[in-house]
Amino acid sequence: MKTYKLVLMRHGESKWNQLNRFTGWHDIDLSENGVQEALQAAIFLEKKGFNNFNYAYTSVLKRAIHTLWIIIKYLNKSWIPIKKTWRLNERHYGALEGKNKNDIIKKYGNTKVQMWRRSFHVTPPKISHEKKAMLATNPQYHDIDINILPRSESLQLTTSRVLPYWHNEILPCLKKNNSIIVVAHGNSLRALIKYLSNIDDADIINLDIPTGSPIIYEFDEKLEPTKYYHLK
Repeated sequence: MKTYKLVLMRHGESKWNQLNRFTGWHDIDLSENGVQEALQAAIFLEKKGFNNFNYAYTSVLKRAIHTLWIIIKYLNKSWIPIKKTWRLNERHYGALEGKNKNDIIKKYGNTKVQMWRRSFHVTPPKISHEKKAMLATNPQYHDIDINILPRSESLQLTTSRVLPYWHNEILPCLKKNNSIIVVAHGNSLRALIKYLSNIDDADIINLDIPTGSPIIYEFDEKLEPTKYYHLK
């Protein structure tokens, strides 16, 4: 029986991860530790036989893009097609972006912040319409209808943009027997894993995706997901 395998990975540690800040759609680069996480992931992927990628997907945020570059450079796969899409971006954390997580916990309490960070339905405070208009002027989003751009996102809203891309782009590519790596973000990956593994809305709060740690998703010959696991 044929088994399809897909590699999913959250980017390496960013400079704002290191500073314990909410990052979201802010385009923050990798920390030095994040660079090393990406390199170690590449070494580990090669060691475990996941070194024959011929297609890659990532977001339009450089912490994910640069993580992918490090991996494919190490694996001598710099030539493979890479598709970048805002649909794989981290969730938009709204007015929390750039703020220190501990400061926000002190202000609002751990329970409320945990719901903002990990629940499925709860949306963090929104940015203003003026800040959204500024986001729309960013060249990364020049071809997106301003009405689609978020002011803040719950995991549910993140899922609503990730899944169409999964169904219309990544899954058809996997069906063609391609060897694929997807480097994205904690919440865009949580959204995808929730769907693929049919995780309950209440249980998704317990799922955390560490930086720089490859995840293997296995599918049967009908492209039905069977299991996923962190590569060890």
